[in-house]
Amino acid sequence: MAKIALRDQIRTARHRLSVAELGSRGRDLAEVVTAHPVVRRAATVAAYVSVGPEPGTGALLESLTALGKRVILPVVLRDLDLDWGTWRGSTSLAPARFGLLEPVDRLGLDAIATADVVLVPGHAVSPGGYRLGQGGGCYDRALTRVPVGTPIVCLLYDEEVGLDVPVDDHDRPVTAVATPTRWLDLR
Repeated sequence: MAKIALRDQIRTARHRLSVAELGSRGRDLAEVVTAHPVVRRAATVAAYVSVGPEPGTGALLESLTALGKRVILPVVLRDLDLDWGTWRGSTSLAPARFGLLEPVDRLGLDAIATADVVLVPGHAVSPGGYRLGQGGGCYDRALTRVPVGTPIVCLLYDEEVGLDVPVDDHDRPVTAVATPTRWLDLR
């Protein structure tokens, strides 16, 4: 129940943001992420297509492509596990369940293991790196396939960092948080 309450509180705050503010924060987030040395060195970045008032990834995906990065994006399977596909611009995406846009090609469940950096969505992250997600466990399942030492970065707004996130046994921590104003290592 505590996760549901916190998720609802954050969703409400996000829906109060104006379209202009969402766009500005998305551009700022792209600058913070692409300026970080771990992203600069990466050949492959696992990312996602943001939805609604989530921290925007549109500018980020374009920036990663402009830097010559290979970008892979998740595809939610029926059992809520994640397959992966390749980002090749907005025309490489198709509408999918849950109001998502997903790549049309498929690389397999283990493609996430090829990423040098994994960018994940969330609602909040605790000081210890525990992430509050959507509640389906998709990313917790997928993150078990990420090699030890690979940076896992949750994209959030500043006010969502350092909150008291309830933790379950299956929850996988992230190693860093990126917001429109900063990158915070949690190791």
